[in-house]
Amino acid sequence: MTIQRTALITGAASGIGLAIARRLAANGMHVMLADRSEQVHEVTRSLCSNGGRAIAHLSDLGQPEQVLDLANAAKTALGHVDILVNNAGVHPKNEGRPFKLPEITTPDWETVLRINLTAPFVLCRELVPTMQVGRWGRIINIASRAGRTFIEPVGVHCSASKAGLIGLTRQIAGAYAADRITANCIAPGRVETPLSSTSSDTIIQKAIAGVPAGRLGTPNEIAAVAEFLASDGAAFVTGVCIDANGGAFIG
Repeated sequence: MTIQRTALITGAASGIGLAIARRLAANGMHVMLADRSEQVHEVTRSLCSNGGRAIAHLSDLGQPEQVLDLANAAKTALGHVDILVNNAGVHPKNEGRPFKLPEITTPDWETVLRINLTAPFVLCRELVPTMQVGRWGRIINIASRAGRTFIEPVGVHCSASKAGLIGLTRQIAGAYAADRITANCIAPGRVETPLSSTSSDTIIQKAIAGVPAGRLGTPNEIAAVAEFLASDGAAFVTGVCIDANGGAFIG
C-alpha cells in the first residue's frame, strides 16, 4: 500500500515555494499552499486542475496568531503533516538597495526576524509532534547564501535571520533523528523570483558577475533539491545546508 504524504509549504504563491509545491503535488502528495497573497488561491486551483491534491491557506506569517492558525489548519485539513517547507521570507529593500545598519529600526528588525525565523520555529514546534506520531518527517528550511557568508547587497536583519534558521535546523535535526525525522536547509544564491527582482538592475548584474555559472538560478532548480530532501531516499541526510548558488559560495 502506497502512503500518500502530506506537505505544508509557506510562501507558496510564487517563486521557489510554488515550484516546490508543484513538484511535491506531481509526486502524488497532498499539499497545502500558504501565502499572504490572494494569488495562492489561483495557483492552488491550477494545481488541482492538473490532477494534484492541493489546498490554499491565506496567512500572514508576520502575525503570530496567524502562524498558529496555519499550523492548526494544516493538521485539520491534512490530518497530519509529513513534510514542512519553511520557504516564506522577506528581504526589505530601500529603493532597490539594502538597508544600511543605521537605517534599520528595531520594529523593522523584529518584523524580519518574526517572518524569517520565528514563524519557522513555531511551525516546527507545532508540527514535529505530528511527525513523531507517524515516525516519519521532513523539515526543509529555505535559508540563503546570506546566512552562510557575507553578501554585500543584503541587510543585516535578513542575514541574521537566515543564519539563525540554519542553526534552528541543525538543532532539530540532531534532536529528532531517532524519530526518523530529518531537518535540512537549502541556501539558494541569487534566483529569479519576484522577491529578487526588487533589487536594482545594477545589483542584479553585479550578482551575476560573481556567479561562476554565469547566470541566476531558477525556482525549479531549488525545488529539485527540495524534492530530493522530501523523499524516502534522503532518509540518511539530516542537519545539512545545501548550497545551491552556481558556485558563488563554495564552503
